[in-house]
Amino acid sequence: MTSSSPLLRLATPGDVPAIATLMAASVRSEFPRLHTARQTESAATYISRVDPVLVQDGTYFVHEANSTVVACGGWSRRAKLFADGAAADDDLRLLDPATEPARIRAMFTHGDWLRRGLARAILQASERAAAEAGFHSLILMATLPGVPLYRAYGFTEIDRRDLVMPDGVSTAGVLMTRAIQIA
Repeated sequence: MTSSSPLLRLATPGDVPAIATLMAASVRSEFPRLHTARQTESAATYISRVDPVLVQDGTYFVHEANSTVVACGGWSRRAKLFADGAAADDDLRLLDPATEPARIRAMFTHGDWLRRGLARAILQASERAAAEAGFHSLILMATLPGVPLYRAYGFTEIDRRDLVMPDGVSTAGVLMTRAIQIA
């Protein structure tokens, strides 16, 4: 495998430490363009947490190049919309694919691997898998660095909200949706 052609595959429990490292590095690389240093560090602490349920459910993907995880992300059939360090009572509730959208979750790419189509490939794999599970639409909570990617993929903005982390730091979030276009 060459560094120009990373392998897309489902994440395994053994990938969790590498995913956690990638998430924090991605936040520290991309957030400073749009956020304060305090917001960046808060996001690195609370937003860049690996949700083991995504890995256990087999809905989380990684791109691996030269034995290094360089991008990650996926979808979920569960109610949790995004990581913010807080837990809600229905986070683990299974969604009804006939009436509720699947979640796009935890998309991160290493700064050296941006704009190479890795995140788009993860979105495509997630959309395909959600469609196979019977879902008709997708929803996500984007942080500002991710909004251009999601818009380019066809997501539309529903709402903007302040995401307040457990340390009291607030950052902007953009709720976005897209109909599944894969039959």
